[in-house]
Amino acid sequence: MSRRPAALGIATAVALATAIVAASTRGSPVPVGGIERGDAAAVVFIAALAMAFASYVAGLVVLRRAGARLTLVCALAVAIQLIPLGGPLLLSHDVYSYWAYGRIESRHDGDPYTQPPARFPSDPATRAVAPGWRETTSVYGPAFTALSTGVDKTTQNSETIALVFRTAAALAAIAATLLAAYIARRKAFAAAFVGWNPLLAVSFAGGGHNDALMLVLMLGALALASRRRHVSAGALWMLATAVKAPALFLLPLQLVRVGHRFWGACVVTAMAGSVAATLAFGSPWLTALGHLGRNESRFAIPVRLERLGLPDPAAHLLAVAALLVGALLLLHQARQGRPRLALGACLLVLTTPWLLPWYASWPVALAAVEEDGAAQVLALAVAAYVLTARVPL
Repeated sequence: MSRRPAALGIATAVALATAIVAASTRGSPVPVGGIERGDAAAVVFIAALAMAFASYVAGLVVLRRAGARLTLVCALAVAIQLIPLGGPLLLSHDVYSYWAYGRIESRHDGDPYTQPPARFPSDPATRAVAPGWRETTSVYGPAFTALSTGVDKTTQNSETIALVFRTAAALAAIAATLLAAYIARRKAFAAAFVGWNPLLAVSFAGGGHNDALMLVLMLGALALASRRRHVSAGALWMLATAVKAPALFLLPLQLVRVGHRFWGACVVTAMAGSVAATLAFGSPWLTALGHLGRNESRFAIPVRLERLGLPDPAAHLLAVAALLVGALLLLHQARQGRPRLALGACLLVLTTPWLLPWYASWPVALAAVEEDGAAQVLALAVAAYVLTARVPL
């Protein structure tokens, strides 16, 4: 067996560790709440992260051609996904929003889907939330909000809260790596596709984003479906939608090719979950995503088109049209037995006006388990595009 895959995996880990060390230096603007005293740390962080990504892609090329021992690939994946835990919280205050929404329910007997953190200005979680998001109510699923409530009941300190969410996300990324290897035919390649990805490591162990929980539940559902355990698969997929909405948008691509048992499990789980969520939070959770309104991010493709001179309505209309046409084409292929979930995730990411770096984890995780070369290349391209999206320079 060639030593090149292991060498490239180690190179990815070393470059990622260098990026985390740069983020941890005094005066680095990369960590959440960091005070910028120059761009040197940010430049090193970006350069090292780019080197890590280049080593990761090179490792995938070698693994696709030559293969490697699965245990070695998984061991390196675990190391890569845990490395950011040794550094500070990176790039986003989202974990504090999770905490604040949980506290609104657990400490203030309120509803995070109607009451924003700003309603409780003296709460420590509100003070930790990024100022721009203190007026925003929860956009997350009721299952994740219930989890956030449970985390708050066991932990009070903001630093510990952040570490809890980051650790949970890192463990979910590792579990997703193992599930990808379990599902895919090229097991070592699939494990590396997920577990060696430095963007996932920075987003999950570094940022604690709940996308990791959604993805591991979706991959768990696919693993169960591959063993014809359709009832459990349908229930698990619906649990993923109760964490974050993209799982629901991708569900039709899976539904059109599975049997009535999967359908039935989705319906029963959705009904039971809806009743439980309504009893806990009332009905406003059903419209949670609408709270994002017309938020835009500078790296989103529709926003890029606006900056190139296309009028705002035309840019958004073009994105919606691309989403609808692409969805119809993917549904047609799914009816023929090829769901192409990764391409569906790419379509969501490329047409949304609200694109954040960790959204690139959606197509990466799904492309790992599909024998779809086009989707894998596109997923890597999307990840490379957003790699440095929120780094201050």
